[in-house]
Amino acid sequence: MRRVLLLTITLLSLALGGASCGELPYFRFLGPEEGMQPAEGVTFKLRVPLGTTRASLQVRLDGQELNPADWQIVNTEVTGPLGPLGPGPHRLEAEMPLDFVVFTANARVTRSFEVAGGLSFDLNPSVEQVQITGAVSGLDVELHDASGALVDAGVTDYQGSLVFFAVPPGTGYRVVALSSPPEMSEPFDVVSVEDSTPPQEFYDAQVLEEGYGYVTTRDGTTLSVFITLPGPVEDGPYPTVVNLSGYDPSQPGVSLLPPDDPFYDLLTGLCNLNPEKDPLDILCNGPTHPTGLIAGLLGYATVGVNLRGTACSGGAYDFFDDLQVLDGYDVVEAVATQDWVLHNEVGIVGLSYPGITSLFVARTQPPSLSAIVPLSVLANAVTSTLAPGGIFNDGFALEWGQTVLDRADPFGHGWDAERAAAGDQICADNQLLHSQKVDIIAKARSDIFYPPELADPVAPELFADRILVPIFTTGSWQDEQTGGHFPAMWDDFTSSPIVRRQAFNGAHADGLGPHTLVEYKLFLDFYVAKQRLPLPIEVSGLAPLLFEQLFGGAVQLPLDRVEEFAAYPSFEEALAAYEAEDPVRIVFESGGTPGLEGAPRETFDARFTSWPPPEAEARRFWLHQDGSLRDFTPSEASSASLFRHDAAKGQETLVTLDGGPAPASFFWNAWQEGRQAVFVGEPLTEDLVVVGHASADLWLRGGVEEAELEVMLSEVRPDGQETYVQSGWLRASQRALAAESTELRPVQYHLEEDFLPVPTDRFELARVEIFPFAHVFRAGSRIRMSVASPGGNRARWRFDLTEYEGEVVHAVAHSAEHPSSLVLSVIPGITPPVALPPCALRAQPCRDYVPHVNTLE
Repeated sequence: MRRVLLLTITLLSLALGGASCGELPYFRFLGPEEGMQPAEGVTFKLRVPLGTTRASLQVRLDGQELNPADWQIVNTEVTGPLGPLGPGPHRLEAEMPLDFVVFTANARVTRSFEVAGGLSFDLNPSVEQVQITGAVSGLDVELHDASGALVDAGVTDYQGSLVFFAVPPGTGYRVVALSSPPEMSEPFDVVSVEDSTPPQEFYDAQVLEEGYGYVTTRDGTTLSVFITLPGPVEDGPYPTVVNLSGYDPSQPGVSLLPPDDPFYDLLTGLCNLNPEKDPLDILCNGPTHPTGLIAGLLGYATVGVNLRGTACSGGAYDFFDDLQVLDGYDVVEAVATQDWVLHNEVGIVGLSYPGITSLFVARTQPPSLSAIVPLSVLANAVTSTLAPGGIFNDGFALEWGQTVLDRADPFGHGWDAERAAAGDQICADNQLLHSQKVDIIAKARSDIFYPPELADPVAPELFADRILVPIFTTGSWQDEQTGGHFPAMWDDFTSSPIVRRQAFNGAHADGLGPHTLVEYKLFLDFYVAKQRLPLPIEVSGLAPLLFEQLFGGAVQLPLDRVEEFAAYPSFEEALAAYEAEDPVRIVFESGGTPGLEGAPRETFDARFTSWPPPEAEARRFWLHQDGSLRDFTPSEASSASLFRHDAAKGQETLVTLDGGPAPASFFWNAWQEGRQAVFVGEPLTEDLVVVGHASADLWLRGGVEEAELEVMLSEVRPDGQETYVQSGWLRASQRALAAESTELRPVQYHLEEDFLPVPTDRFELARVEIFPFAHVFRAGSRIRMSVASPGGNRARWRFDLTEYEGEVVHAVAHSAEHPSSLVLSVIPGITPPVALPPCALRAQPCRDYVPHVNTLE
């Protein structure tokens, strides 16, 4: 009865004026959708009864009848074009007679939709990104996929720019601006990283010349470059190295010294010694990046490139996102095609930021990359520097990130604004996306745990096995910037044919010390130039002056290494001899050479076949109730030392009086009572050479369910002085060990699912990874280990520690049931050639030894 009533009402409504019958399945609009439509290519689709003819059907758009000759009728569907359409709302009507059982009536159906106008701004689909410039500020913009579903939305910034990041690859995307009237783009594709590599012709078509210019990357973004050649272009081709970073590698040529420097006139005179181009000219009109400057002096062409989103380079800045890394691939391939590039291959060199960049770019495996030289780098951006042991470093790590982020603002470098003001329109236009930089500080602070989705992509140790070219890498154990954790990836370079590793005590800038520079030259000659280049006499003569300025000591280059390989009859024989050397070189006691105290010159070195050194023996020292470190376990049934948590200590640093790494630069704060537990070994009967990772295996009980720890090692010398050696850190709730942990190296993943509250009613084992180091504890000296809240033992590092109401005291057990201990990587059979060196070494400060009495439970 209900169905009969509904049918009667429908028939009556049709008979009384042809009202809408959109609910009838055999007469209704199937398209267009009722939402937003583009101006071009819109069609209508209408479901009609079988047998419908053009003569029986009327279709009207905004009251105007459409031409039936343009339609297609197939069975029960009618389709026809509607474009081009003006922006704004539109209304479709269709009307036709329908035969019912007892009469015929006109039926009418309607469909309303809105048409967007074409874009009034610029759109650039990129690799897993969509970039917008030239819009009005504050415009709401949406990204839709091919089905019309919303993928992302945002608001244009004060420059009228917007970037959609991490867009899934796909076809048929559209951008919709919610303006009045709305605007919509034509369909476009977003390509994947894997499908984005341009053909070789893209690189071959680019011409790069000496001086300042731009290189074009695969998404059309231009990066600023500065190129130097060691001689006239017609005398090339030249071996070539590239330096990429967010610093100022593309800044047009500058003088090594500013005009107000007392040596400026001397430098200018050196640059003008010869009327024709001279290798020393680069000192007065050279790159700002030191590894490039040195390479230029050694006869290499240099190419300095600013990363995407910095200086005069286009795009938006992020910390090693996929596009930034792909830019490096494009730079390598575009530079390698130039006529002035020897072998049509290039190397990538750099200390710190550009050195880290070289690892990321090498991961993409550019065909024309010959070798990389990453100096003073890190193994994992999070666990090496940002949050060692899971504790946030709000000293250098935060300061560096904020500085780089601030300079990624439009015209944030200064010289870029000068170029734009002087008429460089490319530089000016490239600033438009700089305001879309990613807030890397917010990302860094987004999680107290290790977030794999954010952190794994910026962890070189996790992709080191994808690097296929020769590598020369170095680092300083006490590096006050990137940290001394770099050897954690030294055994991960499993696909590189040659990996030369070198480490030494010292600071960040010591990566350019004389013990590195000669090895740097040899490596570049063997794997980039692929020939032995002569060392200009001007360079060797100038070296002491440069070292005096940089390191506070007039040290000569160790030229015996250059002469050693120059003596071989052929390049092939020299190369074979070089590759026959043990690839791991450890430099000891930089700053301790008699007569050159404080200067970056070692007392001796040692070589090993691999890392960790296969000769290493784990030597364990146990903590005892009397504050001693001994080679036997404690016997007390119950025994523990207490130390007070001190959040303020996290903001203390190893003070550098003038910012340098020389021993005279440091002031090491004294102990404060109650906030550490200290354990000191017996005087050694013979020299103890330690090389590698170390572990403090502590049975810990917390005063609260968290404990932030620093374990610090030092050498108490027979002369009553104490030398800093190394530290390690751990947020004890993140103590869960990974499967690859060894006796000498505990490894934690710091994942949220591994969270373990620190027990307050019992002792549990927490293993603290002490960053790797090399040190000789001399006979007569004693090993000293402290356990305390982090802080005060490394220059420029600070720690964001938890603050509590009231006093919090932790306990470290040293009993038969809970025997805490220290494990060192001892290398037998090495005899240092000199006696006890000066107390203070490079980046290893010295202070008067003050005995400490622990507070026992």
